[in-house]
Amino acid sequence: MTVNLEDVSDVLLPRRYQEEIFARAQRSNVIAALDTGSGKTYISTLLIKWISTKDAGLGKIIVFLVPKVALVDQQGDFIAKQTPLRVRKYCGATAIDLADRTTWKAELEGADVFVMTAQIFLNLLTHSLWSLDRVSLMVFDECHHTRKNHAYNGIMREYFQGSSDRRPKIFGMTASPIWNPKDAVESLATLERNLDAKVIAVRQHVDELMDHSPRPQELLHQYPAPLESYPAYHSKTLWDRLDLQRIPPEIDIPVDKIRTRYEVTYASLGPYGAELYLYNDIKQRIIQMQNTTSGMDEYLALNLAELNGDDALTAISADIPLPKEVEDLRDGLAEFKSFFEDENGSEVIPTTVHLKWCSPKVRELIDILFAHYTSNFQGIVFVEQRHVAACLSKILPRVPQLSHLIKTGQLIGHGTTNLAKMQTKGMALRTQQDIVKLFRERKINLLIATSVAEEGLDFPACDLVIRFDPLQHMVGYLQSRGRARHRSSKFIIMVQEGHENHLSRYKNFSESEPHLRLVYQTRGDRDDTDEDEEERDDPADLAERERYVVLSTGAVLTYNSAVGLLNHLCSLIPHDKYTPTHLPRYTGDFTSTLQLPSSLPLTPADLSFMGPEKRSKKEAKRAVAFLAVRRLHELGVFDDYLLPAQSSGVADHADADGRAIDDVSKVPDMLDVQVRDPWTRGPTQWMHIVYLDGRPTAGLVTGTSLPPVELACRGTYVSTGEGVKLDFDEVEEWNQRRVIEDFTRMGIWWCITGRGVTLPLTCSLVPITHDLQVDYVLMEKAVLNPYGVYDWEGIGEEHYFRLLLMCNKEQGRPLVLRKFRPDLSPMSVPLEGSRETGFPTYRDYWIHRFTRRGVKPEVSEEGICVEVQAFNKNSSCIYSLDNSAVEGEQPATASEILMYPLSMCRRAEFSEGVRDAFHVLPELCHRITDVYRAHAARVELGLPPILDDLLIQALTIPSANAGFNNQRLETLGDSVLKLTTVVHLFNRFPFRHEGQLDTLRRNSVSNRTLLARAKEVGLEEYLSCESQSMRVWRYTLAAEDDPSWSVEPRRRAHRVFPRRSLQDCMEATLGAAFTTGGMGMALRAGTALGLSLGGPLPWDIRYGGCIPKSPVSALFTLLQESLGYRFRSGRLLLEAMTHPSFNSFETSSYQRLEFLGDAVVDLAVMRYLYNKFPQATSGQLSWARSRAVCAPSLASVAVKRLGLHKLLLVNNVELSIAINNYVPILEELSNEELIHNAWKQDPPKAISDVMESVLGAVLVDSDYNWEIACSVSEMVMGDLLVVLSPNLPRDPISELMIWVSRSGCSKASFKKSHSNAEAKKNDSISVIVHDKTVVGPLFAPNLSLAKGLASERARSILEDPKSPFYLKRICSCGTVDETTAQSHETEGLDDETEEGFARLARTLKELDVGDETEKAKVPAKQAKKSKQTKQTKQIPADDLMDLCEEREVEDMMMIDDEPITNELEPQFEPHESNMRVSDPIISKEGSEYISCALNIVKELSFLQQLKSLYPSDLLTTPDAVIAQPWYLIAAVSFSASRHAEAVPAVFEFALAELKLVQLGETKERAREQQLRLASKIREAILQSGLLSGIPRVIESLIALHGVMPKELEREQILRDASKSIADYERSGEQLFRSMYRETADTVQGLLDAAYPDLGWFCKMVGYGVVYGGTDVLTQVETSYAIVAALIAIDAPRQIVWHLANAQHGGATKEEAKAAREIAMRIAEKAGVKWKDGVPEVA
Repeated sequence: MTVNLEDVSDVLLPRRYQEEIFARAQRSNVIAALDTGSGKTYISTLLIKWISTKDAGLGKIIVFLVPKVALVDQQGDFIAKQTPLRVRKYCGATAIDLADRTTWKAELEGADVFVMTAQIFLNLLTHSLWSLDRVSLMVFDECHHTRKNHAYNGIMREYFQGSSDRRPKIFGMTASPIWNPKDAVESLATLERNLDAKVIAVRQHVDELMDHSPRPQELLHQYPAPLESYPAYHSKTLWDRLDLQRIPPEIDIPVDKIRTRYEVTYASLGPYGAELYLYNDIKQRIIQMQNTTSGMDEYLALNLAELNGDDALTAISADIPLPKEVEDLRDGLAEFKSFFEDENGSEVIPTTVHLKWCSPKVRELIDILFAHYTSNFQGIVFVEQRHVAACLSKILPRVPQLSHLIKTGQLIGHGTTNLAKMQTKGMALRTQQDIVKLFRERKINLLIATSVAEEGLDFPACDLVIRFDPLQHMVGYLQSRGRARHRSSKFIIMVQEGHENHLSRYKNFSESEPHLRLVYQTRGDRDDTDEDEEERDDPADLAERERYVVLSTGAVLTYNSAVGLLNHLCSLIPHDKYTPTHLPRYTGDFTSTLQLPSSLPLTPADLSFMGPEKRSKKEAKRAVAFLAVRRLHELGVFDDYLLPAQSSGVADHADADGRAIDDVSKVPDMLDVQVRDPWTRGPTQWMHIVYLDGRPTAGLVTGTSLPPVELACRGTYVSTGEGVKLDFDEVEEWNQRRVIEDFTRMGIWWCITGRGVTLPLTCSLVPITHDLQVDYVLMEKAVLNPYGVYDWEGIGEEHYFRLLLMCNKEQGRPLVLRKFRPDLSPMSVPLEGSRETGFPTYRDYWIHRFTRRGVKPEVSEEGICVEVQAFNKNSSCIYSLDNSAVEGEQPATASEILMYPLSMCRRAEFSEGVRDAFHVLPELCHRITDVYRAHAARVELGLPPILDDLLIQALTIPSANAGFNNQRLETLGDSVLKLTTVVHLFNRFPFRHEGQLDTLRRNSVSNRTLLARAKEVGLEEYLSCESQSMRVWRYTLAAEDDPSWSVEPRRRAHRVFPRRSLQDCMEATLGAAFTTGGMGMALRAGTALGLSLGGPLPWDIRYGGCIPKSPVSALFTLLQESLGYRFRSGRLLLEAMTHPSFNSFETSSYQRLEFLGDAVVDLAVMRYLYNKFPQATSGQLSWARSRAVCAPSLASVAVKRLGLHKLLLVNNVELSIAINNYVPILEELSNEELIHNAWKQDPPKAISDVMESVLGAVLVDSDYNWEIACSVSEMVMGDLLVVLSPNLPRDPISELMIWVSRSGCSKASFKKSHSNAEAKKNDSISVIVHDKTVVGPLFAPNLSLAKGLASERARSILEDPKSPFYLKRICSCGTVDETTAQSHETEGLDDETEEGFARLARTLKELDVGDETEKAKVPAKQAKKSKQTKQTKQIPADDLMDLCEEREVEDMMMIDDEPITNELEPQFEPHESNMRVSDPIISKEGSEYISCALNIVKELSFLQQLKSLYPSDLLTTPDAVIAQPWYLIAAVSFSASRHAEAVPAVFEFALAELKLVQLGETKERAREQQLRLASKIREAILQSGLLSGIPRVIESLIALHGVMPKELEREQILRDASKSIADYERSGEQLFRSMYRETADTVQGLLDAAYPDLGWFCKMVGYGVVYGGTDVLTQVETSYAIVAALIAIDAPRQIVWHLANAQHGGATKEEAKAAREIAMRIAEKAGVKWKDGVPEVA
C-alpha cells in the first residue's frame, strides 16, 4: 500500500469509494482489493479510529502488520499523523528481546496501535507474550502474502485456534488479491479462507476510484538479442585478469556462481556492467575475508553495517595478511580501480559509459528514458536481481545521453543477515528510507529497484515505470503498474525479440486482469431490493399474519402498514445535507433481517430485528417490519396512534408529561386584573414605625400587617418595623380615624403632590410620641389649619431650614424657611442679582407678580421679609434595589434664594421629621407593595426562597418604569427554561431522536404554554405594573368602592397590563430562582409554576448514576486534556463525536447530545454575560449571546480550542472536504472578527454541532452537575467570551429594515430564487423596492449569507443619491398608516411580502429608537391621549415578543422626558421581543438575523442616521470609509456642544465600520488605515478648539484616549516644531487664500480692521499652525470641522464663510448641506439654540 506522507493532510478527507469500503468493513471481515495509490491505508485509519472507540477499555490493542521492514516506519508515521492514538513501531532491528517479557508487557499495555513486521507479531503470539483475544483489529498490509509459510499465514493459523467470539476483526489490503490467474476463483477463495475475510471491491463509486487511480498507458518495447562480443570494449578485461578458475576450493569463493551471474549480467547489461558487477562482488568478498582474519565478530560487523549504512566496511587493506591467491585478486582489483571506483566514493563511476559498451537491452532502455524525459520527470525501472540494480543505477547517469538528465538511486531489499553472503546482502533500513526520501524530494528522479518497490513504500506517482526484466507473476505486474498512476503515465514492458514465452506471459496478464477483477467485483451484486419482482402472496403466509391493536386508541398495525410506518419514521430523523435520508435496511431472502438507522437512539438490540421464515421475500420483509413497529411502540417511539411520537404537526394540546395545555386564544391582549395590594381600610388598622437613619420618626398605618422593609432614599436610610395593631378609643374612634386621614391628606398636599386627595385613603402617615404612640394632639392641631398658620410666635433660628411654609398667593408651592430678614421690609430696594431686581421695591415686585386678572393683591408696606427656598416635592416612587442612587436622580443643589413678606406666609404645623417621612413615603409605599407581593407569591404559589429583590424584579414589568424590571431576568430565565426542559425531555424520552425532542421542547417553552401555566397558577395577581409618578396619589379606594371602615379589606387593586407580561414573568421567576440558588432552586420554582421540568428533585438525584462507566478511547486523550474534564463514560464521549454519516451500530450519533449541548452552551454564555455586565439591557445580553452561540463562533472554538475536526467520526466525503476547506478560514479569523461579522461565515454545521454535543456529554457524564458543565463551557469558550460586550454592531438585514422604515417606505421585501433553473432549492436573494429589483438575485452558499450580503448592498444603493434606485426618488409611500398596517396581528408575517417586511421593520425601528416609556403608550380605545406625547399604536404584545429574541434599546443621546400617565390606565410594555423557535413568524432564513432585532444602544442608531445623511458611494473599501467625513463632523459637533462623552462612541462606530471592510487586508495595512482614521478624528477635534475652546477639546480628547487601542495612539507631535513663525505665516497665507479665494482680501481686511493682531493671529496661528500645520485632514475636512464648531457656538457670519470654503475645497453643494445638517442635528440634541437660525448653504 503506497501513501505519500508529505502529501497527506493532518485532517482526514475520505473519498466516496473509501467511505463505501469502510462502511462494509465495519460489518464484517473484509479484504479491500484496490489499486496502488487508491488510499487503502487511509481506510484502515478510519477503521482503527472506529475500533479504538468501540473496544475502549477492554485492554485490547490494534495490530497493523506489514510484510517488509521499510513499511513499519512509513505506516506507523501515517497512523500517528492521522489519529491521536499512541502508536508503537517494531521491526527486527528495533524490536525488544523476546526474553524481556517485562518490557514487552509494559510496551504492549502502554500504547494503542502497534505497527510491526508479521514475524515479530507471530513471535509474540507463539512465545505467549500476547494473545489474539486481546487484539481488537488486525490490519494486513499487502495481504496477498497470506499463503504457504509466510508469517501472515502463521498468524492466521493462531487466529483459527481461538473461539470465533474472541477473535479480532480482520482488515486486509492488497492491489492483487489473485495470485494465480490460471485458477482465479480458487486463488481468491484460498486468500479468503486464510484471512477469514471476504474480498471486496468498489461497486458504487467506480468512476471516482478511476479518477483517483487512473490506469497508465501500457506499451510493449522489444529489444534485440544480446551481442556475442563488444569490439569497442577494452580487450583486457577484469575477468581475464582475475582468472578465478585458479582459485583453490579451500578459499571460500563460489567461482561457478560468480561466473553464472557474470554471464547473465553480461547478456543483460553488456561488458561494462558485467565487469562492474565482478569488481564489486570480489571486493566485498575480500573485505569479508579481512574482517574474518582480523577477528571482527560477524554480528558486530553486521550491526555496524546496519547502523552506518552500506558504506561501512568497504575499504580493502593491504596490511592484513591473506592467502596468496586472494592477495593476487586484491592486486587485480587495484589495477582496475580507476575504471570502476571513484576516489571520492564507490557509488560514483569515474568514467563515461559509451553506448557501445552497453547491451542492446540497455540501449533500448536509454532510448526510452531519453524519449520520455520531462523537466519534472520521475520514473522507476524494475529489475529482478539486486546486483543488476546496483550496476544499472551507476551506469545510466554516466551515459552521455542521460548524464545531464538522470539522477539515479538503487532500491533493493534487506536480503540475508549472514555476513558470509555479504555481496548479496540487501540495503540497510536507513539507506532505504534515505533513498525513498530523496526520490520524494526529487533529488533523484529515477529509481532502479527490485520487487521491494513494487508494493508498500510511499512513492509519488511516477511518469514512467519500466519492467526491465521479464514479468514473473500477476502480483508483480499489478503492483509495479500501480506506481504509474498519473493520467499521462506510461507503463513499459521490455521483452526480448523472439522470446515468445515472455511476450505471451505479459499478454496473458494484461488480458486476463479485467476478467480476474470481475471475480471479486461482481460477487454479491445481487439487488437486495427485489420489489419489482412479481411475487404472489402465499395463502399460508396470509393465514399466519398477525394484527396488533392498541387498546387505548384502537389503532391497528398490519403487515401491509408496517413497512411504510418504518419508512416514515426514518424520514423524520434530522439529517444535514451531508447525510442521506435515513432508511431501514433489509437483508436476507425468506428470513429477513432489518437494520434500523443508527441515528435512532435505541439500543443495538432494538436497532436490529430478525423476522420469521416466510414463503416469499416480500412477506419476510413485511413480517420483520411488523415485529419492529410493535417493539418501537412498546418503547414509545411510536405513540398510541401508531405515529412517530411528537412529530411535526402533531397536536400540542398537552405538554411532555401529558398535562393538558389550556386554550389561551381567547385571553385578551390586555388583562384586567385584581392584583395583590396591601393598602386597605377596614376595621383593623396596623401601625408600622418608620425609621429614618435609625430614628423613629412617624407611623405608617393601613389595614394590613406589612412586612418590614429597608431602602435608601436620597441618602436617607429608611426602614419600617413590625406591624402593631392600632387600638382606637371606643368613643373617639371615628374622630381618630378621621384626624389620621385628614392629617395624611395635608402631608400629601404639602410634601408630595401639591394637590388635594378626595378619595378615601388606604394608607396614612402619622406623627408619633416618644413612646411610639400615635400623636393625636399634634394631628388635631395641625388639621385645624391644613394650609398653615400665620402665627410666627416662637419661631426662631432653631427652625431655620427645618420649617415648611407657603405663600398664600402660591398655593401648592411649599417653601423652606432659610431665615428671617428684619433688615428688609416690603419697601426695601431688592438686592442686586435677585429675581426682584428691576423693581423699585420688593412690594412693587410682589404686586406685579401676584396680580391676577387686573386684581392687585394687598401687600402691606410694613413688616419684615422672610428668606426662603423652594421645597422639592417628591412625586416619584422609584427606588433602587441595591440602594444606589436612582438613575436620573439629581444630587441636591442649592435652590434659588427667594424673598416673601412674612405677612403673606403661613407655616405648616408638623415637625421636620414628619416632613421627611412624608418626603420618602412614595418610595416606601412602592417598596412595601413590592415586598408584599413577592412574599404572597412565594407562599401562595409554593415558590422556593428566592431573594426578595430578585423576585420583585421578576414580577415588575417594564411599563412600570420602576428603574428596574424583569427583562434581564427574563432573558436569563429563557435560557434556564430551555436547559431544564431539554434535560427533562432528554431523560424522559431516551428513545426519541432529536427531531421528536425538538418538537416537544418547542411546545414546552412556547409562549402559549407559558401563558396557560401562568393563568393556571394565577401569576397575574402578583405582578407590579404601576406607574412611578405620584402627581396623583395612588393609595386610595376606587370611586366605586365602599368607603366605610367596617367593610372587610379586599387587599386587591385593579390594574391593566398586557398578557405578554405573564410569559415574561414566568421566565423571569425562573431566572430569579436560578440566580438565587442555582439549578436546584430553578427546578423547584419551575415545578411550582406548573412547568414540565420533571419535578423539583435535583438532577443528580433524579438521573445520577444512570450512565454506566466505560473506558475512554485513547483517541480522545488530548480532547479530555483540552476540556479539563475526564469522562467516566467513554461510550458517551464516543456518541458525542459520532456524526450520523458514520453509521456506527455500536453507538448512536451525536444528535441527541447536540440537542442537549445547545441548551448548555446557551445558558453558560447567558450566565456569563448576565454576571459580567450587570448594567446591560436584556436586548444587549441577547444580542451578545447570539454572537457567541452562533455556528461560526462555536465552530471556531471547536477547531482552535479543541481540535474536534480532527476527532469527528465521519464517513462522508463532501462533509470531510467541506470541513477541511473551512478549517483554515476559522483558524485565520480572530475572535473579534467572528463576533462582529459571524453572519459572513458559513462553516459546516457539523463542526459547531459536535462542539455542542461534547459539552452536552459533559453534563450527562457529570451526573448532570450544572456547575461542572458550565465551568467547562466557559473555559473552552473563554477566548471568545472576553470579546463580547453589550454594544455590538448590528447585522445588515436589521440595518436595512430599520433604515427603510425610518425613511417611511412600506414597499420593500426580500425575494428568494434559485440560481439553477433545474434545482429545487432556493439559493439566491433579491431586494425588491416598489416592484424594482434593487439587488439580486445574489447567490451565496446559503440563504442567510445571501440575505445579509444583499441587504448590505441594497442599503448602500438605496441611500446613494447618484443611484437610479435612490430611495427618496423611487419611494412614494409618504406617511405609513400604522393602524392599517398593524390590523392583522401576526397572520402571514413574512419578510418576503411587503406588508410583512414593513411590519417587521417598524417593530425593529420601535425597538431601536424608543425608550421604554415611549413604548408603553396606551391604545386609543383604552386610554386618553397624553398632551405631552403622541399616542403610539401597538402591535399586539405577543406579536412583538415572538418577533425576535432581543429585549430593549437604550438611548444614550436622546433622552425624552417621562410622560405623565394615569396609574389606572392600562400599561403597555416596551417593544421588547422574545423570538422563540416554537413560535416562528418569519421565514427561516431571516430569523437568525431578525431574531436579534438590533438591540444595540440607540446611540449607534443615531450615529447611523448621521452617517446616512452624507452622500457617498458604496463604502466597500477602507479608503472609502475613511474618506467619508461624517464622523469628523459628528465628533467635532459633540465636542463643541459640550458632550465629550459621545466622542468615543463616534470613534468606535467609525472604527467598526472600517473593520468591516478590512477582511482582506494585511494586518500591517489594516493598522495603518485604522491609525489614519484615529488621527483624523483627533486632528479635527484639535482644530475645532480654536473656535469652541481648548477646555472642550481637552475633555473630548481625554475621553477619546480612554477607548483608543494602544496601537492607534500617537507618541510624537505631528506639527513641525522646527518651522519658524515666518514659515507658518507663509503657509497660513496660502491656506487662507485657498479657502477664501476671491473673498480672501475682503475677509483679511475685515479682520485687520477690527484689530491688526487679530488678522495676524488668524493667518499665522489659525491657518498656519492649527489648520495647516499637518496634512492629516484635507482642506474640505478642515472646513467641515470649522463649520461643525461654528454651528455649536452659533457664529452665523463665519458659518456662511466656511460653508462656502468647503465648496472652494471641492465639496459639492449637496455635501456641504449634509455637513450642515449633521452638525445641526447633534447641536439640537445637545440643546443648542440659535438666535437667528443657521445660515443655509449658498
